[in-house]
Amino acid sequence: MQTLNLPLYSFSIKEENKKTKIFDAIRKKYLVLTPEEWVRQNIIQYLIEEKGVPKGLIVIESGLTLNGLKKRTDILVYSKNGKPILIVECKAPSVKINQEVFDQIGRYNINFKLPYLLVTNGMEHYIAKIDFTQKSFSFLKEVPHYDSLV
Repeated sequence: MQTLNLPLYSFSIKEENKKTKIFDAIRKKYLVLTPEEWVRQNIIQYLIEEKGVPKGLIVIESGLTLNGLKKRTDILVYSKNGKPILIVECKAPSVKINQEVFDQIGRYNINFKLPYLLVTNGMEHYIAKIDFTQKSFSFLKEVPHYDSLV
């Protein structure tokens, strides 16, 4: 798989039925290794290893209903009191991060109203802090450590 703009992490990867699979430490199962899954697994490790997010407070592909349609968030990070605080949208490295991607995560956040949004394709990472009282947002230089998210 492609080298990403993230630290290097070790993964359990295997071949099964002519498909390459990667072990997801959160869901505790092997998944088909697509470019988007590669980004998702790397960003999960980044959040755990570099940003101090407890593994047990990460939920992958959580379902939500948006305008009557079933959707799935890539990653949700919860606070220690059980409230979601960060939503992550992962794209394959070949997918450009553009307004459409930001619109997608923004629509998801209509349901959640989370203070932090992260969009990544593994090469580019954008983290925004939402201020609901001021009805504004600002981009941060990097993902804050978990202790400062809560």
